[in-house]
Amino acid sequence: MSDVTQRAQRLAEAHESGATLVLPTVWDAWGANVATSAGFEFLTIGSHPVADAIGSADGEQMAFSDYIAVSKRIIGSVEAPVSVDVESGYGLEPRELVGRLLDAGAAGANIEDVVHSEGKRVRERQEHADYIAAARQTADEAGVQFVINGRTDAVKLGTDTFADPIAEAVERVKLMEQAGARAVYPVGLKSAEQVTALVSAVSVPVNATAHPVDGHGAGDLAALTALGVRRVTFGPLWQKQLAEVSAAELAKWSS
Repeated sequence: MSDVTQRAQRLAEAHESGATLVLPTVWDAWGANVATSAGFEFLTIGSHPVADAIGSADGEQMAFSDYIAVSKRIIGSVEAPVSVDVESGYGLEPRELVGRLLDAGAAGANIEDVVHSEGKRVRERQEHADYIAAARQTADEAGVQFVINGRTDAVKLGTDTFADPIAEAVERVKLMEQAGARAVYPVGLKSAEQVTALVSAVSVPVNATAHPVDGHGAGDLAALTALGVRRVTFGPLWQKQLAEVSAAELAKWSS
């Protein structure tokens, strides 16, 4: 446990530093080593790109045992602390989920509020906060400064689900911070105005998803930093970018 304790502490301290962290989203050991060779000190593993890489599908359709095995190999291939996207928890209770993540060496995790295994049911605000609180308690009892990145899909789901998606996201990130999330992840933010509304709602880092080439709807890394974003990840976008570039180059060799 000492190694994961040290890695989690490094990740937690970075989140408390006030700096804007970029955590490339990886899906295998090769990509993890490419990212660290490029100078990145922290990484995150994405469920979507891992699912695509192993011939499965996102939305908790992988067996968690398969996913955690891939994650463990990635984590073991680098010295950088690694966070793991676990969607809504793959049907596991928080204690078991965090225990298995710590056993794999994960320094943190994304935990979202859409329960894919239950017909994409959206957890109620307090229900999701309680799940995160239980995960926080488990990590604290283990003596690990595990970095929970509390995710909400309120903005992404839009007005089909919530009358005011931004207001709903604001309330959810506030509750997640109170529950012990060390970062919050309101996916689907597209504009500077939306980013500002969420950054203003909490004191912990707000995670924005950016494209590694095209940036974010609110601008590039400098623009996001100026808006107060303190954590940036790529989701499946780096993998998709590599796929497009590779397909174009490989096509030159096809008959």
